[in-house]
Amino acid sequence: MSASSPHFDVAAYALGVLDDDDAEAFERHLDECAPCRAELLETQELPGMLDAVKDGSVSSPERSHP
Repeated sequence: MSASSPHFDVAAYALGVLDDDDAEAFERHLDECAPCRAELLETQELPGMLDAVKDGSVSSPERSHP
């Protein structure tokens, strides 16, 4: 897990980018950490949303230039 705190691994775990050892360690951390469980629930849709943008099924908002 990240050197500073497992709390920074929520997004990495949700995106599936942690190696097996780090993912297992983070899962053990989730058993004890309600804030990380809540954050994970909030971010669990992120991978699907990113896939939709990548596949072009979601259009990005137009940027307005001043």
